[in-house]
Amino acid sequence: MPRRSHVPGREPVQHDGRVDFEPYRGELTAFCYRMLGSVHEAEDLVQETLLRAWKARDRYDPARASVRTWLYRIATNVCLTALEGRGRRPLPSGLGAPSDSPEAPLTPALDVPWLEPFPDARFDVEARADLRLAWVAAVQVLPARQRAVLVLREVLAFSAAEVAAQLGTTVAAVNSALQRARAALADVRDAGAVVESDDPEVRAVVQRYVRAFEAADVPALVRLLADDAVLEMPPVPLWYRGSGDYGRFLERVFRMRGAGWGMREVTANGQPALAAYAPTPGGGYRRHSLQLFTVADGRITHNVVFADPRVLDAFELPGEIPAGGFRRER
Repeated sequence: MPRRSHVPGREPVQHDGRVDFEPYRGELTAFCYRMLGSVHEAEDLVQETLLRAWKARDRYDPARASVRTWLYRIATNVCLTALEGRGRRPLPSGLGAPSDSPEAPLTPALDVPWLEPFPDARFDVEARADLRLAWVAAVQVLPARQRAVLVLREVLAFSAAEVAAQLGTTVAAVNSALQRARAALADVRDAGAVVESDDPEVRAVVQRYVRAFEAADVPALVRLLADDAVLEMPPVPLWYRGSGDYGRFLERVFRMRGAGWGMREVTANGQPALAAYAPTPGGGYRRHSLQLFTVADGRITHNVVFADPRVLDAFELPGEIPAGGFRRER
């Protein structure tokens, strides 16, 4: 069951009169995820936040701030501490030029702390443009305090005075940091132009992709791509730009793994995604990867393929599916 997010303005109270912190877990996890780019770290930091809040519960003063504001102050400080001395979490496209060789070695870079997807089904948080993978990737470039100001002001709609109190700084400093953060993200593609995952046109594109992928029909897959579509595959630092190279890489995949894949539709970061299961010699399916799509103007413009088992575990996907397990879904 997903954890319910708190509705601002309604303070959950237990039968003994104490405030219940648990309903805030989902939205705090989304906040920490935006800050760190990792759902695993976000969950750990939210646990630390709630533990600190519980230990300090007798010192909480409702006359000074709502519980929600107080929790975000704790969570912000926890995140800033966690980010000290760290680099950003990138995607492969943020580290270098695209490859032009579909036969390039698929060697994972396990020393890179890659950006992770956000498993929507596990957390009851509002699907917003600021959970989009491209937006979270762009925010990772900002200094930690600018990142906090941007998320607290632009995403969570705290006032400049509230953010100043949360960060222990001045309103003028908050406004200056917000201005710099906005300027740094000015070139990020407008997330509002990206159609929602439950849009009928988007679903139709994804379902056509499913049928073509299961059939290993590369020409049909390429027809669903924008001309400049991007394919990247963390933890492999390799990525491709253009439907031609994308298609040639898929030909390699099917040559290596064969046809007869199974696909399950999920969502991640508020975007359409597919859990891909490769065929096994016994006729069943083994969990292979998560493909997270950006769809615009009826075409797939970006596909980030995550193959790290730890990332896939966060989506609570079965590792094996028996033969016939995808017949109902096709």
